[in-house]
Amino acid sequence: MATKNSRPVDLQLLKFSWPVTAIASITHRISAVVIWVGLGICIAALYCAVESPERFDMVADLMANNFFAQFVTWGLLTALGYYCAGTTKHLIQDMGYCEEFESGKVISWVAIISGIALSVLAGAYVWA
Repeated sequence: MATKNSRPVDLQLLKFSWPVTAIASITHRISAVVIWVGLGICIAALYCAVESPERFDMVADLMANNFFAQFVTWGLLTALGYYCAGTTKHLIQDMGYCEEFESGKVISWVAIISGIALSVLAGAYVWA
């Protein structure tokens, strides 16, 4: 009598070559999650800032002098920038353009490069 082999299978995900269209789609979804988490942080900071002029100065000083707060702000702006670039890509594809695999790769690269450019601009805005 033959027995089934029920050992777990090791997929080794790093061996797969993911297409750029999949990478663009997955990072678009990840950026959406980061934005939702960051929205809670932004609402808490806004609530603290509008309580009194002293609390506003405290939040402003935190944003101006604390590297961690600046890094979180940069991360949220980066996620928002890439989300906007990815959403534009999806809207263009929903209108019927760039739906083939080759043109889909091109527009995915455009979205990724746009997201990187917006990330650099966000870093210049936060730290300049």
